[in-house]
Amino acid sequence: MTALVIIDAANVVGSVPDGWWRDRHGAAERLRDRLVRYAVDGLPGHPGPVDIVLVVEGAARGVASVSGVHVEAAPGSGDDRIVELVGEAAPDRPCLVVTADRELRRRVGELGAQVAGPRTVLGDG
Repeated sequence: MTALVIIDAANVVGSVPDGWWRDRHGAAERLRDRLVRYAVDGLPGHPGPVDIVLVVEGAARGVASVSGVHVEAAPGSGDDRIVELVGEAAPDRPCLVVTADRELRRRVGELGAQVAGPRTVLGDG
């Protein structure tokens, strides 16, 4: 079964002090574009192909999906939407959530998701 990889856009973007706060929408688009290759190549422990969902909130809500990366605009809290997505996933489907948010990691872990930090998708350029 294809793994589901859910990316906490605000947390991953916010983990790098590169001026993202001046253009949150653009920062989310750059992250989305960087994620495309993982849809085919996979991530550590989750060989490709994988289904990638980038959860955005706030100023990044207008970011569009592209081939390989579905962008999900959270109507409220991005963390709450991520928890919902994990809960909606099939019980036997591998699910990985990429975030450094401790509370979110706890919440999705209780639902059976694996968690990984932002370096998982930012580590090599």
